[in-house]
Amino acid sequence: MTTKNKTNRTRNFLELWNMSFGFFGVQYGWALQMANTSAIYEYLGANPEQIPLLWLAAPVSGLIAQPIIGYMSDRTWTPLGRRRPYFLVGAILSSIALVLMPNASTLWIAAGLLWILDTSVNITMEPFRAFIADLLPEKQHTQGFSMQSFFIGAGAVVASVSPWILTHVFGFSNSTNGGDGVPFSVKLSFYIGAAVFLSTVLWTVITTEEKPPQNLKAMQQANENKSLKDKLAEIVHLIQAMPKTMKQLAVVQFFTWLGIFCLFLYFPPAVAHNIFGAVEENSTLYTEGIEWAGICIAVYNGICFIFSWVLPKLTMRLGKKMTHSLCLVCGGIGLISLLWVEKPIHALFPMIGFGIAWSSTLAIPYSMLSHIIPEKNMGLYMGLFNAFIVIPQIIAAFGLGAIMDYFLDNNSLLVVVLGGVSLLLAAVCIHWVDETENLENDSKIVELQPTLS
Repeated sequence: MTTKNKTNRTRNFLELWNMSFGFFGVQYGWALQMANTSAIYEYLGANPEQIPLLWLAAPVSGLIAQPIIGYMSDRTWTPLGRRRPYFLVGAILSSIALVLMPNASTLWIAAGLLWILDTSVNITMEPFRAFIADLLPEKQHTQGFSMQSFFIGAGAVVASVSPWILTHVFGFSNSTNGGDGVPFSVKLSFYIGAAVFLSTVLWTVITTEEKPPQNLKAMQQANENKSLKDKLAEIVHLIQAMPKTMKQLAVVQFFTWLGIFCLFLYFPPAVAHNIFGAVEENSTLYTEGIEWAGICIAVYNGICFIFSWVLPKLTMRLGKKMTHSLCLVCGGIGLISLLWVEKPIHALFPMIGFGIAWSSTLAIPYSMLSHIIPEKNMGLYMGLFNAFIVIPQIIAAFGLGAIMDYFLDNNSLLVVVLGGVSLLLAAVCIHWVDETENLENDSKIVELQPTLS
């Protein structure tokens, strides 16, 4: 069994809170994007079949950025530590993009800003997973990732309801100015999100210290002696030496995130069109539907927020695989049940099931993975694991538009239901994952020498 993390001390509640608090801001910005980007595209004149391709920025930027950032952060050491420099740079860039995104005047500008925003969020988000595995002993991994789920849920709840609160509580306009532009309540939500993103990440950077690796000098010298070609070859080698358990989890992630991406892409328009009955995208009824979708998103993230406290105890009783499978079943049934929702208030109930699945998805696969990969390559493998998330998103981006157009009569709700079926498939696949695999002295994954060519 690998001996990594044996020297890491057990952390108390406040320390777990501080090291994960930045995820509140990350998810605040992410949830604003998820809840409002499709609507922003439609405000700017996009057709339903165009939306998946316009969203292509999210998965492609993750596929490229996350393994590279993970590899770089594994081999970085600065006065701020190993992972924290990436948190900070990504937070600054993300905050700028959040301010600019709702002010896009054309579709191509909005799509370009989404590329910038997603790449920046990935720079911040990817090292956060490795950060938890770096600092915590193995027995606290599920607890640490559950704390991240807690902040993901909390941040998303506040972000998702912020346009509705700004309109109905504080009286800011949700008008599209006669069909020209994004409502001011949405713009203000993005401005607030930029401030929250940067400030919470700064909190984690300031309050949580990283210790240098024991082999710091050797690591720095080896890295200096490697050419770009050597580094790329090393990344390829490490990918080829990927643990079997990680490959099995990749299949689960494929179906899980295919289902989740169906929700991200089409749930807000589905609520506006199918439940509220809006026909025109620039109508008040459509805006009200998008706002209510934000409430629904807040509910499932609120369930994620609550369920994250239950998850560690549940995994101790049922095991990680059974717990994750049951949670995914709850999510799949929840999305499929939207077919029978006729009143807006009834759309909240399916979100309970999806919130349970969302909480589990954000914690258990990472906990299962963290104990079978070597500490020195933690960032790369966490980044690669996140890349598996975006592959189904890329497939969805290229394929869902045609499916919508030719088979589903541009019905957004049917795509969300298709996502529920995908979650049920993931619930079956998790039972084939081998949890017993461990790396013996990292023998399967070795560092390549600088002479590699």
